[in-house]
This record gives sequence, structure tokens and C-alpha cells, in this order.
Amino acid sequence: MKRTQATAIGSLSILLWGTLALLTQLTENQVPPFQLLAMTFATAWLLMLIKGVLLGPSPRQLLRQPAAAWALGVGGLFGYHACYFAAMALAPAVEVSLLAYLWPLLIVLLSALLPGHRLLWVHVAGALVAMAGCWLLLDRGEGGFQWRYWPGYALALGCAFLWSGYSVLSRLLAQVKGEAPADAVGWYCAVTALLGLICHLLWESWVWPQGIHQWLGILGLGLGPVGIAFFTWDYGIKRGDLRLLGVLAYGAPLVSTLLLVVFGYAESSWSLVLSSLLIVGGALLAGAGPLWQARKVARRTEQLETP
Repeated sequence: MKRTQATAIGSLSILLWGTLALLTQLTENQVPPFQLLAMTFATAWLLMLIKGVLLGPSPRQLLRQPAAAWALGVGGLFGYHACYFAAMALAPAVEVSLLAYLWPLLIVLLSALLPGHRLLWVHVAGALVAMAGCWLLLDRGEGGFQWRYWPGYALALGCAFLWSGYSVLSRLLAQVKGEAPADAVGWYCAVTALLGLICHLLWESWVWPQGIHQWLGILGLGLGPVGIAFFTWDYGIKRGDLRLLGVLAYGAPLVSTLLLVVFGYAESSWSLVLSSLLIVGGALLAGAGPLWQARKVARRTEQLETP
């Protein structure tokens, strides 16, 4: 039951990441990327401070984390976003998104390396079906892959390996050295915000958000897909079903597209319907894995106990 609850909490991150595109639309893409990174991750850090002061644990206490946890947390959060922004500057957005969103499949595959974990064929099959739906959803037929953009493609692949590695190694680190509170992610967000500010000062010019919509977009990003989502993801990947979370993660672009359609930023299409069916079907297939395994074990036990 605890594992199921942790998986459900982790899946909240996927729903929150689905709001990323809509909230970014509210900012009207006027804020430079690294400035936006610094502002949103600073908001996530403040969220942790307020929660710690009101409800605990003490933010100062959360600073006492192993060096490996600091390196993994900051490397995962800042490394992913830095590679993503660089990839977007060097290659078309569609191809970057397709390659970067290989991380859910990599989580499913890499989770088999964790102690006590088994990778069933339904996990792999579910991940591949969901990935097909995700690629169909993201691929708008805008030219395809071209060799001249290979530096951007390499960075996009780096995004996939960084986030999948962060997710799987966080689980392994928790098993070896004990689970750090999910609130500790707030300090990783603080360092990420600082590094984002440094990159902004080096390569960008400050742009003040204009109007209530842009401020609401930034605040929403900091509280939701960049804030609470990372805390719930940390909790889910350390205590829940990591393989199932990897498959469910393909639902984020689906949620994102549906929200854009509902709010008038995108149009519905048959490819959206087909993508939805593939992503949901893949998640259901992977979710049936633990149940299928449990029934198989139960049948074997029953056969052994039968005289």
C-alpha cells in the first residue's frame, strides 16, 4: 500500500509537468531561458523555506546531506535544464523534444539494474507503446533529423541520460545511504537557481516580466512544474514503482497538449486521439506487470501447497 501511495504521489509530478507548456505560454516567451530558470527555481526554494518554517523539518537541518546527494541533485536539476536550453539553441525544437523525451524509456530499462528489481516484458512493451504515442504527439513533420544539427541532438540525448540517471541513482542512493527528506530538493533548487542566474548574467540581458499574465506564469511555473513536481518526484522515485513511473511519464506531453487545446493554444486532431490511446494503453500494459507477476507467484505457491 505504501508503495502504491508513493507511486501515486510521484505521478502528480507528471500532471504538473503537463502544465509546463500552458504556463510558459502565459509568460509569452518574453523572459530569457536562464533568467526564467533562476526565477522559477528560486520560487521552488522559497516554497521549501516557507514549508520548513511552518511545518518542519528545519531548512537548516536539510543542508546536512551527503556530498553524493548534492552532486546528484544539482547535477540532475541544473544539468538537464542547461543541456535542454543549449540543445534548443542548436537544433530544431521538435527533434530536441523527441530525443530528450527518451528519459522515461531509459528509466524503465535502467531500473532493472537496481537491487531487488526485475524488468518484465510488459514494462518494456508498455514503455515502447507509450513512447510511440509520445513521438507521434510531438512529431509535427517539420523536416526530420538532419546531420548538421548533431551537436544539438547530442545535448538532447544528454538530457535523456541525465534525468533518467538522476531518477534511478536517487533510488540507489536512498537504498545505500538512507532516504533524505524530499524537502532537501529545495536546496538543490536553490543551487540550480544560483547557477541559472550566473549563466543569465554571462549570456543574457535581464527582462522584467510585463503584466499580470507573465507574473502569474512565472509564479505558476515556480510553484507547480518547477516546484512541487520535483518534491513529489523525489518521493515517488525513492519509494514507489520506478518502472511504472517511467511509463506514466509519457503522459506529460499528452496532458500538456490537451491543456493547450482546451485553452485555445492548439487544435485537436486525429493524431492526438491516436497518441492518447497509445500512451494510455502503454501505461495500462506496464501497470498490469506487477499484478500479473503477483498472480503468477500466487499460482505457483498454491501449486506447491496443494498435496
